[in-house]
Amino acid sequence: MMYLSPEEWSALALSFKVASFCTLVGIVPAIALAWLLARKQFWGKALLDATIHLPMVLPPVVPGYLLLLAFGHHGVIGHWLFNTFGWSFAFNWKGAVLASLVMSLPLMVQSIRLAIQLVDTRLEDAARTLGANNWSVLFSITLPLALPGILVGALLGFSRSLGEFGATITFVGNIADETRTLPLAIYSVIHQPNGEAMATRLIVISLLLAFAALLLSNYWSQRMQQRLGYQSHA
Repeated sequence: MMYLSPEEWSALALSFKVASFCTLVGIVPAIALAWLLARKQFWGKALLDATIHLPMVLPPVVPGYLLLLAFGHHGVIGHWLFNTFGWSFAFNWKGAVLASLVMSLPLMVQSIRLAIQLVDTRLEDAARTLGANNWSVLFSITLPLALPGILVGALLGFSRSLGEFGATITFVGNIADETRTLPLAIYSVIHQPNGEAMATRLIVISLLLAFAALLLSNYWSQRMQQRLGYQSHA
């Protein structure tokens, strides 16, 4: 790590910045959507479910191009946001956060939805018979018991954001110190003469971060399950 160049440090720091903001911004909508899909029956549920998970099966450049059309400087939403609030998403790090959020949200929703579905609805019904309203049931029963899945979903979303490439480069480009995250930096150096050494370092860092995220996800899940009584202590 001490031998990384300033360009590599910039890409690494920007990747963590984008992934952190993506996770913080996305976790609340992910929980809300997961609860809605897990606990409610309504017209259009299948359509909503398919829309949320669509980025997982589309080529990543497609969501990136759609984001550019919607949130670009001349897009309907992007033009309105810029004129009203002065917000701009195209070709800056905030757009990288938005692109990462679109691509990582399905993973977060999927993990959290499964965790909520595993919560015994009889516990929720018992709380309601004792006078708890729906919000109390949600925050005192459902979400605490689903916490392992929420943590895993957040970590998976963070990890997916670190590796996001296709939608990001399509929407915000590959701008050094602004949108050039770790995957984009790897893409850049492998097209440069004598860039093999730098590419190798960045690839090794990516592998280490991916392994660390998966191991941490598994560890957190087991610890939270033990605390909640899902597993007996060894």
